[in-house]
Amino acid sequence: MSNSTFGDPLRIASRSFRSRLLTGTGKYRDFDETRRATEAAGAEIVTVAIRRMNLGQDPGQPNLLDVLPPERYTILPNTAGCYTAEDAVRTCRLARELLDGHTLVKLEVLGDARTLYPDVVQTLKAAEMLVGEGFEVMVYTSDDPILARQLEQIGCVAVMPLAAPIGSGLGIQNRYTLLEIIENAKVPIIVDAGVGTASDAALAMELGCDGVLMNTAIAGARDPVRMALAMKLAVEAGRAAFQAGRIPRKRYASASSPIDGTVG
Repeated sequence: MSNSTFGDPLRIASRSFRSRLLTGTGKYRDFDETRRATEAAGAEIVTVAIRRMNLGQDPGQPNLLDVLPPERYTILPNTAGCYTAEDAVRTCRLARELLDGHTLVKLEVLGDARTLYPDVVQTLKAAEMLVGEGFEVMVYTSDDPILARQLEQIGCVAVMPLAAPIGSGLGIQNRYTLLEIIENAKVPIIVDAGVGTASDAALAMELGCDGVLMNTAIAGARDPVRMALAMKLAVEAGRAAFQAGRIPRKRYASASSPIDGTVG
């Protein structure tokens, strides 16, 4: 099954994507494993840490774009490792130069080196600066519904709340705040951080998220390529379940084959 079966593309700014699973490119053993896992995930958007990954800055080193070519994938440069708005903006400007004017970026401004929790004050500041410079900003943030609304009002094209700390694998720890964000948003809401396994991804989609971004859950698995496939199927199943509409929760079941009204 594919999301396109239902004519249900993920729309971010002016772009449309068949896949609702976005993947990272770090933490793999090598570029070959990165390529195989990305293909298994069916991802169309791949996020790249500009400060850590070679996209041509160093001609003497392997270039990620040789295995994940921009003709096939939408490269989403991110500002991982930035702790101030100014640093994040500089990184996005560098990405734009490296990628021939590319304006779609993932903004993250961190506030804590241990948990990688976002600094929301610096995030808001950076988002305003980047939107003002014409960037299309997908923004990593906390699960604060008020902050999510402010980022949308600034002009961010997608809001990406964490489900749990980055790399923790704890799964969805905040479904009620996520629901509040989802129900009030007019831009895509993409869970970013905290997913550990396929059921976490499915739950995020069943809640109504528009997509899921993950890296550690795939790259850190014992078999990253197999896990990438599992995540692809989970995202597709969760989206289909959300669209189908689950049955209400009850304290006890009604008989699936009731005798009321039967003949004889």
